[in-house]
Amino acid sequence: MARWEPNTRLRLIDAAIELFAENGYEATTVAQIAARVGVSKMTFFRHFPDKREVLFAGQEEQVKMLHDAVTAAPASATPYETVAAAVVELAAFFPPERREPSARLHAVVASHEDLRERSAFKNARLTEALEQALLEREVPAATAGLAADLGARALREAFVRWRSPGYATDLAVLARDALDELHEAAGRLDQKPS
Repeated sequence: MARWEPNTRLRLIDAAIELFAENGYEATTVAQIAARVGVSKMTFFRHFPDKREVLFAGQEEQVKMLHDAVTAAPASATPYETVAAAVVELAAFFPPERREPSARLHAVVASHEDLRERSAFKNARLTEALEQALLEREVPAATAGLAADLGARALREAFVRWRSPGYATDLAVLARDALDELHEAAGRLDQKPS
């Protein structure tokens, strides 16, 4: 086994995604993932508590990034501007080379009920982080909740587009587009259909 190589965590993620796609989620073991990378099972468990969590790596970092971005927004920013800046900042964190692994990861998650539930929990945590940070800025609760929901929905929509064939755009650009579309749609909520 290799003693140490840089980016072990990312290599474990990529190996897990590849093996889940090749063999199926249930049939893939931690030992197989570790072997694909050339590390021990113990090394795997230093990075992840189990094989499920390898698919949701970085969640706490993303939650913190959103919270910190909202906290750092100028005091003059509206709740929408604050959330939009945070969502675009998080989206910019994902480089183009993660697009294909993200698409494969999504396919694995979509095919298993327990993974879909874990994904929904992750999305709820991101929304909660945005809302909590807005509340700390003394944004009224209803406004904070609505802005957080809009931001989280825009992020999900941007990921859907980014993973789809034909979208070569950066995730941050797609996030900005989704935010603008949803913000515009929210403004039409009081309009009667023509």
